[in-house]
Amino acid sequence: MNAVLVFLAVIAIIIGWWLAQQRLASKPWLEVGHALDRRNAGEPIPAAKIGLGVFLAVVGSLFTLFISAYFMRAESSDWGALPLPRMLWINTGVLVLSSIALQWAKTETERQRQEAARTSLLVAFATGLAFLVGQVFAWRQLSAAGYLLADNPANSFFYMITGMHGLHIVGGLIALGRVTLRAWDVPIDRGSSLSIGLCATYWHFMLAVWLVLFALFSGWAGDVVDFCRQLLT
Repeated sequence: MNAVLVFLAVIAIIIGWWLAQQRLASKPWLEVGHALDRRNAGEPIPAAKIGLGVFLAVVGSLFTLFISAYFMRAESSDWGALPLPRMLWINTGVLVLSSIALQWAKTETERQRQEAARTSLLVAFATGLAFLVGQVFAWRQLSAAGYLLADNPANSFFYMITGMHGLHIVGGLIALGRVTLRAWDVPIDRGSSLSIGLCATYWHFMLAVWLVLFALFSGWAGDVVDFCRQLLT
């Protein structure tokens, strides 16, 4: 339960920081200044940014429920240990590279360096696709070793949670692919720049979720829970 609270706190901090950056929590009627200054201080927040923030909050809550159920089920007597495939270490590094590449694309877009932005978008898409392929290989390694879906609750949770994360990565790749194709056909305009920024935000969030899941499957999350319990007692 402590791990769930920590995860919720991390998600809340990330969303709160994002909202602060977008000035969604600002109170213009309390701001001091002339009307003209307030009118020129910033532009309206795009609805896509607000929608993404709400969506990420829902996704964070979904994975929080999965983690909570994982910890509660792990206390059962029929729970068996699931070895961590080495492929997951490689996949984690690949997803980190993909997130870095997408942040690079966002930065290069802001600097009006369109060729570099296109290249970094392509790298982000390729590494994101490589992450999914690596996840499939990790599944195949486990199934070949005899860790099948229905044999043990730990197996079922692993396949279910990683599969759900993979589906969200697939959705992100679809959006990223559309943005990449659009950036390759025409010069990167204001709309494309916004889309690249939204993709980067989504990708960073999914990377954060995966790092939490990786810690969960590797056993580090359990150590953190035990440490928190010792502090509370």
